[in-house]
This record gives sequence, structure tokens and C-alpha cells, in this order.
Amino acid sequence: MPRADRARVGAYGAAVCAAAYGSMKLAQALGAKALADRDPLPPELRERLLARDPLFVASHWVLAGAAVVGVVLALATVRPWGAAAPRRLLLAIAWVLGIFMIARAIGVLGFGFVGDALLLADVRPPPAGEAALARDLARWDLLLWSPFFLLWGAFWTATAGGRRVTGRGAP
Repeated sequence: MPRADRARVGAYGAAVCAAAYGSMKLAQALGAKALADRDPLPPELRERLLARDPLFVASHWVLAGAAVVGVVLALATVRPWGAAAPRRLLLAIAWVLGIFMIARAIGVLGFGFVGDALLLADVRPPPAGEAALARDLARWDLLLWSPFFLLWGAFWTATAGGRRVTGRGAP
């Protein structure tokens, strides 16, 4: 696939992933339980999340807003109206987001394929008194969240890697 096509697929894929993630966070901010009980959080934070602690509600609004910004950033790399944006900044943001999401998916940040596999293989002990819940959340993370973040990160890196930096202007 030509470099420009890879970047275009990456940009649209990153925008779709951001929209999906943002929609879920918006639903949670408005009171829906949409996968909130499957969030791989430590037990005390999970309880606060499910109790709709104001900090978590606010964080969902912030994440929904960040997802809107993500959609706009992704599309700015391929749409004509994005030509006014500084190309280097857009691509730097795409690289950072892609690398961060891939690192999260792999497990560098504590969650992800490695951490989940270690927990499920009993190499890493679960929190005391929360073994069944920790294993359930690890399965959800292994089958849903980590692949989603890996895909989303791959889209961001395809967006960034498929573009040449030419200052301002659409490629």
C-alpha cells in the first residue's frame, strides 16, 4: 500500500476509534454504565467509578472532549481544511498518541497483554481478596481494551508514518 494511502487509512481509522471511545465516555458521563464495570482499575478506584464519584464523571467529560479533539486532529492530517495546521505538530501528536496507545496495549504502562497474561497465568498475584474480579477484568482487558488500544495506536502511527513533513499545507 502506498505511503499516502496508509496515512489516509490510519487517519480515518484513528478518527473512528476516537469517536467510538469518545461516545462511550460521553455515555458514561451522562450516567450510562457502558462497559464502566469492565474498566481495569484497582478495586478502590473501580468502586468510585461505579458510584459516579464527581471526579470520575468529570474525567469522562474531559475524555469525551479529548476524543473530539482526536477526531479533528486525525482528520486534519488528510482533509483540505487541515492544511492550515502546522504539519510537524500534527505528526508529532500522532506519533506520541500512537506510541502511548501501543505501549498501553502491550503492557508497558501496567495494563495490557503482558500484565493480563501474567495475572491470568498466576505469575503476578492479584490484589488480596479481589482475585476473581482481577481475573475477570484481565480477561476483558485482554480481549477488548488491549486490542482496541493496539489498533488505535497502529492507526495513529500509520497516520504519522505515512506523511512527509513539509511545513504547512496538505500533503
